[in-house]
Amino acid sequence: MMDFRWPPPPDGRPDRFRPPVTRGPQTGRPTLPAPPTELVATPHGVELERLVTGEGEPVTVFAHGLGSGIAETRPLGSAVRGRKVFFQFRGHGQSAAPGGVWTYADLARDLRAIADLGGATRALGVSLGAGALTRLLSDNPGRFERAVFFLPAVLDSPRPAAAQERLSALLEAIEAGDAASVADVISQEIPAQLRNSPPVWAFLRQRLDQLMRDGLAAGLASLPEQAAVADRDGLAAVSAECLVIGCRGDDLHPASVAEQLAAALPKAELHLYDRPGVLWTHRADLRTRISDFLNA
Repeated sequence: MMDFRWPPPPDGRPDRFRPPVTRGPQTGRPTLPAPPTELVATPHGVELERLVTGEGEPVTVFAHGLGSGIAETRPLGSAVRGRKVFFQFRGHGQSAAPGGVWTYADLARDLRAIADLGGATRALGVSLGAGALTRLLSDNPGRFERAVFFLPAVLDSPRPAAAQERLSALLEAIEAGDAASVADVISQEIPAQLRNSPPVWAFLRQRLDQLMRDGLAAGLASLPEQAAVADRDGLAAVSAECLVIGCRGDDLHPASVAEQLAAALPKAELHLYDRPGVLWTHRADLRTRISDFLNA
């Protein structure tokens, strides 16, 4: 058993790292308790972890961010009608981690396979998932009817140095089994003024449990150095109605990327929040904005 002393629990007492357990949702927490998932085979030979919820039409596929997963994308679909398909990209959770250098084309292939298997006509991508969705639509401009890009981090230029440094630190901490350092890295996603609150403690604990249990594949390390597409002009043929959501002041997801992506897509609506940490500070507005768009 390793000591886990950062960040301090809200009551100020040190705690220890324990095996993951099922926890119920807590007020203000942007994740939900993890239900059973399944591993599905894909046409390109990479088994991917998947969760399907809801019933009926339309069908929406949800693609998570780097180092995140199904738990982090589920709240974004809580008010979306129809069947919802969540999955883990290669190298995340229980999904396979094939050898070699991975590209956004590989991630787009993962997303396309899950979308095709589930019959999805709509898609939502967060950060890394938004990059995969951008690449998929660049290569297959008519694949979806509606698409949401939440916190896009990359378009036709590599991600900023801050994102590359954060991923390197996260991979190194997980490889070393350093739970405190892992928590330190993932806590940077949360507004500083909220980090010692009980909901944030529960969120960090869940993320930590998952990352220390499943790890992250080394193949992810090269992705921050890559662009999602070679030329944004290729997005001019995309037929989907699109919603692009960004935040001002987010070093890992620059607002300029959201603006450039919205400008490159023929049918795009852009919304920029004033500051980072939207899942904590404007969660209800975000969920309503997403569901109103995808339910149309």
